[in-house]
Amino acid sequence: MGLNQAGERANRPQQTLDRRHIVSTSSMTKMTAPPSTAYKIVDVPEAYDVPEAYAEVIKRHRLPGTFVGPSDEESPWVPFGPNAAIRHLLFDTRHNIFSNILCIESAGLAATHEHRGTVVMVCPQGSARTWVSDRPGGVNLFAWLQGPIEFHDDQGTFVETLDVWWFIDHDENYCREHGIPNNKQLYI
Repeated sequence: MGLNQAGERANRPQQTLDRRHIVSTSSMTKMTAPPSTAYKIVDVPEAYDVPEAYAEVIKRHRLPGTFVGPSDEESPWVPFGPNAAIRHLLFDTRHNIFSNILCIESAGLAATHEHRGTVVMVCPQGSARTWVSDRPGGVNLFAWLQGPIEFHDDQGTFVETLDVWWFIDHDENYCREHGIPNNKQLYI
């Protein structure tokens, strides 16, 4: 199905298979929020500033969103082996989730490892396939990871497990050694 000049899906109904019958997507609900024309961040009321049955509970227990800007002071590039560095973005100790940007500086292979949870990877710069950087200039990978990562040597023998606690320690030790204050916004 193509897009029209306004970037909207063309008005051809698409048929999708439901367990019991065919459903036309042309009759499904579409987003009706208008596009923003402000070209700025618009202040909106917080969830507890609007009528809400659980406003006080939300106010007491919600976790605000976090932001990591472009400055190395907010999250430095921490060496990760001889040819790579990691910029830590998030640590969630309750769910063993961690997020980072991995920069592999030249073509090469990552150590043999196996993920024991969910992995979401995006390659915004360079090219990579299964942890092989085939680009002489290297590659950047955005990662959202849940669960431990088991590393093995070239014989397949288990060496080490990395999880959210390892990545926190990795970041905090580097920051302490270089006089960089820990960014508490990384912890949710």
